[in-house]
Amino acid sequence: MQPFFKNVGFAIGIAVLSFSCSDDNSNGNVEKESYNTTFKITDAPVDNAEIESVFVTVSDVKVNGTSLEGFNKTTFNLAALVNGQTKTLGNLQLEAGAYSDLELVLDYETDMDGNSPGCYVEMADGSKDKIISSASNIDIMDTFEVFASNTNEVVIDFDLRKTIKEDQGTLETDFDFVTMSELSAGIRAVNKETTGEIEGTVNDAENTSDKIVVYAYEKGTYNAEVETQGQGESNVRFANAITSAEASGLNNSFSLNFLSAGEYELIFVSYTQDGNQFYFNSTLEVESTTGLDLSALQITSALQLSANVTVIGTTSS
Repeated sequence: MQPFFKNVGFAIGIAVLSFSCSDDNSNGNVEKESYNTTFKITDAPVDNAEIESVFVTVSDVKVNGTSLEGFNKTTFNLAALVNGQTKTLGNLQLEAGAYSDLELVLDYETDMDGNSPGCYVEMADGSKDKIISSASNIDIMDTFEVFASNTNEVVIDFDLRKTIKEDQGTLETDFDFVTMSELSAGIRAVNKETTGEIEGTVNDAENTSDKIVVYAYEKGTYNAEVETQGQGESNVRFANAITSAEASGLNNSFSLNFLSAGEYELIFVSYTQDGNQFYFNSTLEVESTTGLDLSALQITSALQLSANVTVIGTTSS
């Protein structure tokens, strides 16, 4: 009988071991599910009348060091991607969770067709001015979320107003990117799933301004004394605004897009034109035509909030 019991014991041992291995595979040794995530790029408008277009050549886009699938070196006009317009860069399979390692690689020398330069400002007269920076790899500081869904769209907002500067004191127009730290801070990344937008019109019956720009700030972060002055090495005005939009067209309409859920305040600013340049004049006193509190606008995902206003005066700068 001893051989029989030995064989039974051996068989039971193998069965237990097999079950244990199977249990381990079902509780952590399987590959985590990943979700198709599309990456797009957009822009907030640049506030210089001389600038017709801003062409940027992106040679690579990386998330956690992995390049986007289907992305090829691309040159596009950032100045055309305003008011919610976007351009698709590529896709990547990503696990659900938060990501903070997003990198753009720029080619300053040649564009997608091999022509020089790769990044440049095109002026209203058709001339080109090459723009460069101290490094080609731009680390975007924002953290974005990927959800357990195949409808993830991560929007990269390349805010030209914060990222392009004009060198002063030269006879010829000369534009460059701001410092690398300012450039990284001037680009944000959000999952469209978590964003809403504010649209509206500005009634300026007294013609107080040659141009009106609307700035969106997180509630409680706007400091007039600080924001109306140039900040940082590149002297960026309204540097802490999340995004901005020009009030334009027959109705002075504006659109603030891809705002993460939260509370915002809107600041309306008057600019005067001298030749081809617009200069900060003052902030504007406005009132909502529908009774909205413009200092506490609640944005939730997929919400399109209407904020029509009337200019009732100006404030001292």
